[in-house]
Amino acid sequence: MRHSLLLVTVFLAACGPVPPSPAPTPRDATAEQWYGQTVAELADMNRRAQELLQEKKPDEAAALIVKGESLSKRLISVPHPTLAATDAASDVDELYGKMLFSHRNYGWARLLFQKDVARWKNWRPQSPETAARLKRAEDAIAECDHRMGQ
Repeated sequence: MRHSLLLVTVFLAACGPVPPSPAPTPRDATAEQWYGQTVAELADMNRRAQELLQEKKPDEAAALIVKGESLSKRLISVPHPTLAATDAASDVDELYGKMLFSHRNYGWARLLFQKDVARWKNWRPQSPETAARLKRAEDAIAECDHRMGQ
């Protein structure tokens, strides 16, 4: 009797559902080739836009900044963006904010600088470079507030 009970138990256990397969580990987008290429492309666009602004060519710079916004969003949308990608995204926002500020669009400029404040306040680990970026964004907000109050 014991053997038949044991045999029935083993048989029933074998008929149970298949254990679920382990969940696939999410891919690290930052390790993919497109990510590094996009970071380099955005950093180059930011450098070129800065040069164009210094050469007093704001329309050409604006076109690069607008194009950079879409690249920035793609880079930052991954779960854990790299510091280089975050720097490049921050540079786009800073350039755009400066352009808006120069056209006296202080409220819109402030919004972009505020985005940078949030970005750098929450960045881990903090470093002297991230602290400097945070301070620069806070100073830009203060200048916007000062101009809006006049």
